[in-house]
Amino acid sequence: MVDRVDRDVSVKHLLKIGRWRWRRFATAVRWGNGIQKTLPAVLGNAMPKSGSHLIIQVLQGLTKIGPFVNPGFPPVNRTEDNQQVSEESILKVLSQMMPGDIGYGYLEAKDSFIQALTRSGLVSIFVFRDPRDMVVSHVFYATEMHPGHGMHRYYTETLGSMEERINAAIEGVTEAGFELKSVRQRYENYMAWRNTPGVLCLRFEELRLDQRQAFSRILDFLGENGFHPNLPREAAISEMGEYLAPKKSGTFRKGMPGSWQEYFSLENIDVFKQNAGDLLIDLGYEENLDW
Repeated sequence: MVDRVDRDVSVKHLLKIGRWRWRRFATAVRWGNGIQKTLPAVLGNAMPKSGSHLIIQVLQGLTKIGPFVNPGFPPVNRTEDNQQVSEESILKVLSQMMPGDIGYGYLEAKDSFIQALTRSGLVSIFVFRDPRDMVVSHVFYATEMHPGHGMHRYYTETLGSMEERINAAIEGVTEAGFELKSVRQRYENYMAWRNTPGVLCLRFEELRLDQRQAFSRILDFLGENGFHPNLPREAAISEMGEYLAPKKSGTFRKGMPGSWQEYFSLENIDVFKQNAGDLLIDLGYEENLDW
């Protein structure tokens, strides 16, 4: 992870590197360096607006039940000031994650990232969400929460209603300066994770509505990769849950599954069915188009 210095040589970032090293040292002293070396590094991966901050909170809970370390860095594909970084830089960071490190990011299912996240010593958990809720979350984030978002001016100056914004987020935008992929295209870039051996796939809805089951699946997955907490399952689940506080995320708005129903008009529903209705069926959110 030292190569992150290539991204940002600010004092703040250098201090974060020092903090990461100190945390690794303190964790090794507490739990035993030999135990720490047996752990995999763990990356929480998610589509934007689909639970990335929720999964990193869950993974932070691992520091309570084993020698895991939260380095405190930004997403692996972003700089300290939230700028995108090159694929080469991302791969360097992934290759330098050490046993017990936890991190998160927004990585599409490209061959290079699939190879990096399935290497020995690194495991990943992929989180996805009902595309309808993702669309609504995206629109609110770009319109009300992040004035610097690339779609902010288009949503607030070109479009005049929530219905129009939702349709744009579903269909995509090709207007110069405001390019946005359709909801189908965005999901297609990530969905190969669902069929990648060695990757645990979780629904955002599981993390919000059935946390015990979600945590249990994570512990089973880590157990398959060498981590066995030295405490009963229920106690481990309880410790992990203490870190779960969605409202602490700076991008948290509502986060409740099914909230799309409050905002989708009948036209939005028709547009979604026409453009990505079968996507919902494939993901298991609907059985047919009769919704």
